[in-house]
Amino acid sequence: MTGGTSLPTAAPRDHGVQFYRDDDELAAAVGSYLAEGMKSGDGVVVVATAPHRLMLEAALAQAGVDVARERDTGRLVTVDAAAVLRRFLSGDRLDRGRFRSVIAGLIRRAAAGGRHVRVYGEMVALLWDAGHVTMAIELEAMWNGLGALLPFSLLCGYPLDPVASGNTADAVQEVCGLHSDVIATRNFPAELDSVRAARHVTADLLDGECPRELAEDAAIVVTELASNAVLHAGSGFTLTISRSAAGVRIAVRDDSPLAPQGDDRPFDVAVGHGLSVVAQLARAWDVEGLPSGKVVWAELSDRQGGLASV
Repeated sequence: MTGGTSLPTAAPRDHGVQFYRDDDELAAAVGSYLAEGMKSGDGVVVVATAPHRLMLEAALAQAGVDVARERDTGRLVTVDAAAVLRRFLSGDRLDRGRFRSVIAGLIRRAAAGGRHVRVYGEMVALLWDAGHVTMAIELEAMWNGLGALLPFSLLCGYPLDPVASGNTADAVQEVCGLHSDVIATRNFPAELDSVRAARHVTADLLDGECPRELAEDAAIVVTELASNAVLHAGSGFTLTISRSAAGVRIAVRDDSPLAPQGDDRPFDVAVGHGLSVVAQLARAWDVEGLPSGKVVWAELSDRQGGLASV
């Protein structure tokens, strides 16, 4: 996935996993993913719990999407995750044939007229939360199988606390291996300590998951972008990190509509080395205005030069 908003832009057959701590993080991350799709002309399918469907519909409305109209036209399809899951869950097993029939039907509704489709799903999280970890992994594999037959992009949501609890490290690793992108989102208050905390979160997320030099470069980029949000925008910020085979993508969203501080695009801040270093470390980066603030994003790959010692 590539692109310029807080989540990577979905391409056909992408399969991302979003780990989140609370509903605010979920609304910010998944809401952006779905709203970007609607604005690009995509069809959208949301398979989620009732509270999360309402929350995501509110996020779409805030982004300027006419939810009622898009639902009436069939471009937006919202269904209950538990109800859909029951349609292909037979006792303690998943029925692959019924899964393909049910989900393909939802996707084809949203794809009418040749539209690309984005899907957000929580059925795997429901299985995991109920203790059916093996079935959750099986369902992820079934999604991949369907993705080989139909062109759609998929984002799965997992609340972080149930996933991180218990002796499930191997299962979490297997889940991550079934996705093309692993995405984590964190919210931070407008405090200087948040810069240090965001750097530590980045290091923890990427430790052992990518080359050491890439992880160090990512930590530097997060430090610079978080510093700009706190010191210049005077704002709390949302950090989104996406890891894929292509590298690491970082986005920091704040509440200030102003461009980053400094002369031209490179700039210096009181802490760290400035966006000039971000520009050297990243294969691509940009600043994008939002209705209620801005997002600064950067993409890094392990083919980048080693500026981690700067």
